[in-house]
Amino acid sequence: MMKSVKAAMLATTMVAMSLTAHAAETPSVALGKKLFNDPSLGGAAGAKTCASCHPNGKGVENAWKNPNLAKQINTCILGALKGKPLPLESVEMKSLVLYHQSLKPASIKP
Repeated sequence: MMKSVKAAMLATTMVAMSLTAHAAETPSVALGKKLFNDPSLGGAAGAKTCASCHPNGKGVENAWKNPNLAKQINTCILGALKGKPLPLESVEMKSLVLYHQSLKPASIKP
């Protein structure tokens, strides 16, 4: 039981450190891409990243149309990555949304 408590405390600390590390930054496509490829996104402890299921954004090209994109991203963080959801207004979430939007097919971009 102590191991699970320690693991939970470590995960919480890692999420807090990750959020603090990016807190001073402004949302950007570059940060979103970095987070998309980060195995510790949302405090996840495995080796899986968003890119593990969506290499180079494959399969999320139309995500920009989703009015609930941030919530969908959190669903993937919770499920596939086994992490904790990001605050919807965080720099990290805004950056992930910007990155997803940057994957919009060229034929649709203005």
